[in-house]
Amino acid sequence: MAPKYRSIRGTRDILPGQSEKWRYVEQVALEVAAGYGISEIRIPTFEKTELFTRSVGQTTDVVQKEMYTFDKGRESITLRPEGTAGTLRAVLENSMLSDVLPLKLSYIVSCFRHDNPQAGRFREFVQFGIECLGNPSPSADAEVIGVAYDILAKLEVLDGLSLRLNSIGCIHCRPAYRVKLKEYFAPHEDALCKTCLERLEHNPLRLLDCKEEKCRALVADAPKISDGYLCTDCREHFDGLKSRLDAIGLDYEIDPFIVRGLDYYSKTVFEFVSPLLGAQATVCGGGRYDGLIGELGGPHTPALGFGMGLDRLLMMMEATGSPFPAQAQCNLYIGSMGEAANIKSLELATDLRRAGYVVLCDTVGRSVKAQMRYADKMGAAYSCILGEQELEQNTLTLKRMDDGQTVQVALTAEAVEAEIRN
Repeated sequence: MAPKYRSIRGTRDILPGQSEKWRYVEQVALEVAAGYGISEIRIPTFEKTELFTRSVGQTTDVVQKEMYTFDKGRESITLRPEGTAGTLRAVLENSMLSDVLPLKLSYIVSCFRHDNPQAGRFREFVQFGIECLGNPSPSADAEVIGVAYDILAKLEVLDGLSLRLNSIGCIHCRPAYRVKLKEYFAPHEDALCKTCLERLEHNPLRLLDCKEEKCRALVADAPKISDGYLCTDCREHFDGLKSRLDAIGLDYEIDPFIVRGLDYYSKTVFEFVSPLLGAQATVCGGGRYDGLIGELGGPHTPALGFGMGLDRLLMMMEATGSPFPAQAQCNLYIGSMGEAANIKSLELATDLRRAGYVVLCDTVGRSVKAQMRYADKMGAAYSCILGEQELEQNTLTLKRMDDGQTVQVALTAEAVEAEIRN
């Protein structure tokens, strides 16, 4: 019989067996971040729509086409399409910039975009992200990139992975580059896709990131911002970042066509790209956004960060056979016969669980034969049966499931633990 309800297109269920892998990846990301002195923050799933239109940018695909927005009373509310804006709202609302700077935060969030579902792209997806606030130095850029690299290294997905860098300038030098791009693309309007025709007028940098083949052909010969358009400050900052990456042994490629899809970026932008992900090749991307906190009503504060797509990261790990920790197995199954034995089995199981063991016992009232089948199906390392005789003698017989060997021990949690621990 077909199910009456199914998950909404672009979403999916994380089932047992997969959820343990997700938890492992999340723990690794948080632990690596903690090693850099980065603290975790948790933010709401939705915010006022204006927060995203102002930060992400009115001309971006995210704001124009992809946000899940609804009205509640007199407020327009949006499910977060990314993690930075909500994090900065929380920072400003809670006066966190008055603490010691730089302020370094990490988060794991579900994000929502009404995009075309495909391999590696979902309408609800999970990001690990970090934000580093209050540090203008290229050393901060190198450190943030280092966090991402260390996570990917610890998860053993570096094979074929490349780090790509670019500088997209700042509010002082980027306008001249935008004019140059308009001059280059304007004679080719007939060859541009519909989306890029709109971008040409309002945000020509976004043409460099178009995935349409006919646009990509034009982009190949487009002016590069590195061809004399960066101001002295941006050029020195980018050179400083490269020298620091060289110093810590991180290989990188300069990609003049990385612009990222959100308007708040300035100066450094970067991506970690894997050939295993096909068209959705970016597993992690970020950069600097020195003007965004000021745009949101706070003091001018240099800042940068990244978002790492955990959905894509899990895909990479499974494609490359990256190791996951062994899932916790059942250490002991306690079967029982009769009411008194069932109560004692629950007592014993509780004591052993509190000592850190995975223990199952019968809560259904199955026959002994059915209980043993269940123990075998659940992969229990040991099993035992409690009945009247075991209760009278205050002993039980532990059976090792892989070879059938048995041993008699006292009917106490300490005695059972001493045996199954070995």
